[in-house]
Amino acid sequence: MSFSLPVAVPPRPAPWLRLRPLLPGLILCLALASLAWTLGQWPWLQAHGFSVLTLAIVLGMVAGHAGYARVASLAEPGVQFSRQTLLRLGIVLYGLKLTVQDIGQMGAAGLVTDALVLSSTLLLGAWVGRRWLKLEREQALLISAGSAICGAAAVLAAAPVVKARQEQVAPAIATVVVFGTVAMFLYPWLYQWNQALGWIPGGDQGFGLYTGATVHEVAQVVVAGRGMSAEAANAAVMAKMVRVMMLAPCLLGLSVLVARWEARAVGRPRVQGEARAAAVSGPAPAGQPRWRAVSIPWFAFGFIGVVLMNSWWTPPARLAADLADLDTLLLAMAMAALGLGTQVSAVRRSGAGPLWLALLLAVWLVVGGAVIQGAVHSASDQLRAHVLRPNLVEKVRPFLQHKLECGIGDITCHHRRWTALAQLRAGRSLQR
Repeated sequence: MSFSLPVAVPPRPAPWLRLRPLLPGLILCLALASLAWTLGQWPWLQAHGFSVLTLAIVLGMVAGHAGYARVASLAEPGVQFSRQTLLRLGIVLYGLKLTVQDIGQMGAAGLVTDALVLSSTLLLGAWVGRRWLKLEREQALLISAGSAICGAAAVLAAAPVVKARQEQVAPAIATVVVFGTVAMFLYPWLYQWNQALGWIPGGDQGFGLYTGATVHEVAQVVVAGRGMSAEAANAAVMAKMVRVMMLAPCLLGLSVLVARWEARAVGRPRVQGEARAAAVSGPAPAGQPRWRAVSIPWFAFGFIGVVLMNSWWTPPARLAADLADLDTLLLAMAMAALGLGTQVSAVRRSGAGPLWLALLLAVWLVVGGAVIQGAVHSASDQLRAHVLRPNLVEKVRPFLQHKLECGIGDITCHHRRWTALAQLRAGRSLQR
């Protein structure tokens, strides 16, 4: 008979003690984000489209080169926490700016335009960046996501999904911000040109949809809308909000795509049927489900959940404003953390490839977006003229009403028949 001595389990530290290593980095990122917030209130910077996020990464880069290396060992845990956890939380809260009703207000044509511009930009950027410019796959995807969806916020959201390195993120954000700023000044001039030539169909609303579907960031869309009519500006913001709403499904698609690339990289054969999941994720270890091999961005589901909640429950105005400010602050802290770890030498080593890819995608958004907007508008007019004719509803309505009345009558008749049959059976059972 053997006896075992009890093993002493050390007490778990208090939660606030576990957060102590994060405090120096969090305080540093909060200070930089607060300074960016203050500078972002200046009218001149607002008029020129410099958002709080853009200023935060610039201040982070300045601080990173000014002396961050001296305190890096002390502040790095908190900076890393801001770069990852606070970023995901900020993306989730970003859904408070969107509602499902935005899709209905924009219409099917605007939704199709947004989807086509977004998907074509992603595919073109990934293919050209990898095949022609010989960029790393992660960097090509980051630049494509930033150009296609919502600028720097999309780059930050896609970085952990595509497993990009820190030195790949900074050039992507820099190039997207540069050409988004150029577009912000270009589109009001294009609007005046369109007023004279009418090269974008749909009038002011059509040009607004085109602007929202092709300009990089929300702040840049708002600033560009100041040089247009109120109708065009409202349509541009609505189209941009719906485009931002597509961030979550794009992140999910990127996660599956990255898993497939990793599967091919290790030489797993592609198979059909039930073995397809094994080709993507590989043989699962014992006790571990196979789907864990796919890097699922769970914060994307949180983003969708917040959008749905915001669609059917309107928070009080004060609470909504406070949450919006909190979201901006969290994203600004994440951008500051990214800037702290960004070295100009690393950006310079990336070469001119990221700049060329961002330029190509910016040209595609201006030219290709106009072509897509025109094609969708023309197809919508054809559909409305030949399929959804105004008198078609009046012709179909009596037929549908007659069928509905007949259906209700048949249901009533069958109900009476089954009721009588049930009563007859009940009477026979009592007689027995």
